[in-house]
Amino acid sequence: MIDTTIKSVYGRRVWDSRGRPTVEVDIELGGGARGRAIAPAGASMGSGEAVDLRDGGKTFGGLDVRRAIAAVNEEIGARLIGLDADNQEEIDQAMIRLDGTPNRSRLGGNAIVATSMAVLQARAAAEKLPLWQHLAQGRDIRMPLPEIQIFGGGAHAARRVDIQDFMIMCPGATSFAEALDWTAEVYIAAGALMKERGILQGVADEGGYWPAFGSNEEVLETLVTAIERAGFKAGEQIGISLDIAASEFGKDGIYTLALGGKKYDTDEWIAILGQWLSDYPILSVEDPLGEDDTKGFQIFTRLYGANCQIIGDDYLVTNAARVTRAAVEKALTAVLIKPNQAGTITETRKALEAGKAAGLGTIVSARSGETEDVIISHLSTGWDAGQFKVGSFARSERMAKWNECLRIEEALGPRARFAGRDGLVFATEISERAAGE
Repeated sequence: MIDTTIKSVYGRRVWDSRGRPTVEVDIELGGGARGRAIAPAGASMGSGEAVDLRDGGKTFGGLDVRRAIAAVNEEIGARLIGLDADNQEEIDQAMIRLDGTPNRSRLGGNAIVATSMAVLQARAAAEKLPLWQHLAQGRDIRMPLPEIQIFGGGAHAARRVDIQDFMIMCPGATSFAEALDWTAEVYIAAGALMKERGILQGVADEGGYWPAFGSNEEVLETLVTAIERAGFKAGEQIGISLDIAASEFGKDGIYTLALGGKKYDTDEWIAILGQWLSDYPILSVEDPLGEDDTKGFQIFTRLYGANCQIIGDDYLVTNAARVTRAAVEKALTAVLIKPNQAGTITETRKALEAGKAAGLGTIVSARSGETEDVIISHLSTGWDAGQFKVGSFARSERMAKWNECLRIEEALGPRARFAGRDGLVFATEISERAAGE
């Protein structure tokens, strides 16, 4: 009999990919199994996210996490010791009740999510199973379609361009490994183009190039050129994916672009996006409208959802109730899944399951402030998300997650399946998918 009783809980301060403090938690079970997890942090955040608790004051620009660490080592630890790691939901609910706020603002969403993920890791270790296998519970594993940033903008790159992520997807690839091979070629080609034009300016928060483009359209044109220079057919083998992150520049139905300083109402902004969809091989668009613009989401999905995946991130903040409501309102076709938005593993899974139940696509995603923690690689595969978004094809906190998926695919051997084109969901497919779940 495996002893899965929580024996100890310990939190420490570590550092994320932006050089900012964050929370790491170790869990030890009675049988000796151990789990460890680190809380990531976002730059562009929805208003409904679990709070990333910071200390304020002068130390590290107010970003220290000593309060969150103290919460782990004092209140959270005292509450969880003696509980059974076999019951993840009971543990997560115990932390939610202990915090007592709707947004985890007292103890900190960073303290709670790191603890929740560490418990999950410890439980898998007790079974002596890799986490993806523990999560799958005997189901066939499907490797997700990766969504990989080539150019960074928005809050991830000092707003040199308005759009936050210019990414590629490789639905024409036959395996996860091949998708990464293709991405590597495009990333190299994009870098060469930047160098030739004299606009290469380093990399953004998530590893994508940080160039000095003159317009959002110029980025899109350059991305198409990079795909073609790498030897691929844009729109067939490789397509473009955008994270607009419109809440960063849109409020109350008015969208103000930094490039040019122009303002647009919802209809005008949708028309601009629609023109991009017509001009470029765009397969997926995330947060095309602000989180307060439900009507805009509905209009955009009605107009373009048949041929383009439309994802909610800030709009949904990995909240199951919001996901279900958005599906009923036909406001989108896919949902981004981020554990630290929800605050616990249980809530994260409920949001993903709500998306699947509604026939929506599901994409497990990293944050801009990341670490060496690879738990989301296991969530994307073990939970059969179908898609996986990590950032770019550079910086070790990103590559660690891509590499972990390669190991999972290798471990599966001939049993490995790749989501490819089937990972994407368009409006015309939602009813059929929902019926099949």
